[in-house]
Amino acid sequence: MIQLNERSMMPIYEQIVQQLKESIAKGILQEGDKLPSVRELSAQLLVNPNTVAKSFQELERQGVIATLRGKGTFVAKPAASPGMERERTEHLQEELRAVIVEARHLGISREQFAAWTDEEWKRFGGDES
Repeated sequence: MIQLNERSMMPIYEQIVQQLKESIAKGILQEGDKLPSVRELSAQLLVNPNTVAKSFQELERQGVIATLRGKGTFVAKPAASPGMERERTEHLQEELRAVIVEARHLGISREQFAAWTDEEWKRFGGDES
C-alpha cells in the first residue's frame, strides 16, 4: 500500500501522509476502512513508530482519519469542519502556486501543464470536466 522513497527530499512521515491520502483519493481506501495500527504499519514499513504516529496525527488533524480509542484508526468521513477545509484549501492553493512558479521557471507551457494536470486527474478517477 505504501512505498517509501528513502532518496526523496520529502520526509518519511510526509510520504506516509501523502500516500494514504492518495489511496483514499483513488478509492483504494474508503470511509470507515480500518488502518493498520502504528506498530503494525511501522513494522511493515521498517520505520520508527514515532514516524508513523506523527503521520497519523497530521492526518487526524486534517480530518482524513479518526481514531476510536480501543477500536483503532479509520478513514474518516469526507469534508471535515469548515475551518479545517478552508485551511487545507488555502494550503493547496499555496502549493499549486509553487508548482506553477517552478513550471514557468522550467519553461513548461500552459498547455503542457494543463495536459499533465488532466492526466493526473484521470488517474484518480476524475471526470473529463
